Amino acid sequence: QVQFVESGGGLVQPGGSLRLSCAASGNIFSIYDMGWYRQAPGKQRELVARISSRGNTNYADSVKGRFTISKDNAKKTAYLQMNSLKPEDTAVYYCKRPGYNDWGQGTQVTVSS
Repeated sequence: QVQFVESGGGLVQPGGSLRLSCAASGNIFSIYDMGWYRQAPGKQRELVARISSRGNTNYADSVKGRFTISKDNAKKTAYLQMNSLKPEDTAVYYCKRPGYNDWGQGTQVTVSS
């Protein structure tokens, strides 16, 4: 069983940056795709970025050009670099393997002046 622990969230002003981390347990991190998801109050959870086991990336239109997903297989950690943050990016952010129900506790990101 694989578990994920997200960290790096916080309060940031519009236009600011944050880097989220997702630490994985287990020894097979490198063979899986990874995704970053978010859920804003009153809204459905959505996939914002995905990285394949080979390093190919995809982004939701709302974050394209501002967010960058990456993963370090040696550290068993995935990252989400978030730049030019907007108030509408406020949400709880989660990482997990697409197609698997291995949700972590998430990390809160609040973008506000």
